[in-house]
Amino acid sequence: MKKSLGERVFDACNVIFLVLLSLVTLYPLLYILFASLSDPTYVAQTRGIMLAPKDFTIEAYRRVFSNPMIITSFLNTFFYVVIGTTINIFLTSLGAYALSRKKVMWSNLIMFMIVFTMFFEGGLIPLYLLVDQLEMLDSRSSLIFPTAVSAFNLIIMRTAFQGIPDSLEESARIDGANDFTILFKIVLPLSLPVVAVMVLFYGVFHWNSWFHAMIFLQDRELFPVQLILREILIANDTSSMTTGVGAVDSIPIGETVKYATIVVATLPILCLYPFLQKYFVKGVMIGGIKG
Repeated sequence: MKKSLGERVFDACNVIFLVLLSLVTLYPLLYILFASLSDPTYVAQTRGIMLAPKDFTIEAYRRVFSNPMIITSFLNTFFYVVIGTTINIFLTSLGAYALSRKKVMWSNLIMFMIVFTMFFEGGLIPLYLLVDQLEMLDSRSSLIFPTAVSAFNLIIMRTAFQGIPDSLEESARIDGANDFTILFKIVLPLSLPVVAVMVLFYGVFHWNSWFHAMIFLQDRELFPVQLILREILIANDTSSMTTGVGAVDSIPIGETVKYATIVVATLPILCLYPFLQKYFVKGVMIGGIKG
């Protein structure tokens, strides 16, 4: 159909608005990248828009990776993301499968109790006391097990599992399959978009998590990269990466080091998203509509 003048004007306004919104969203990321690759003195003296790196240099990145805590914290974060997300997906799948079955006793009551925790919780002090009594303080487990299952993600996965036809489960049971076989060989393979979304949600959560690490950890050898990033940005502590630099040059170099650290801490999770993007909308729609 031929569009009317009003429809063409509306489409043009939409395109212009979305382009401007994209630029506003993307430019801060580009600015950080350009600043991290620019001469420190230029970055310190420049105010306003930066459209490209000035006097290209990777000195800031060299100094970032010369800090042994950056490498250690990266390895710690990868551990928390891989092990934590694996445990998250496993436990969330078990809970969602059990609560999605129609003949489970008191399933509605259990779901009410789970949803209740989304609105009301004990708070930080009871959580700290619980972790302390479980002897998980200052250990890797304190960043994994207290957040092993998200109520919101459990609800999404349960709703997705409810959309799978009962006939598949009945046929599997006739062939002698038990619940674990049905879950891992039928339900999960048919729910890959939702599982991919859960991997993204849980993975991003673990990658960006710093608050629990700040509360539960004292050993710096266990710190995740986001907690080190917080120290650099909030506490303005770049001394370990500006050694051998004069007092006058340490401030501008420290600024570019901050930008480089942000890029290093953000880039891996940005690289992961394109591989899961095709599942993202489909998985959220399945989990949000069916049920």
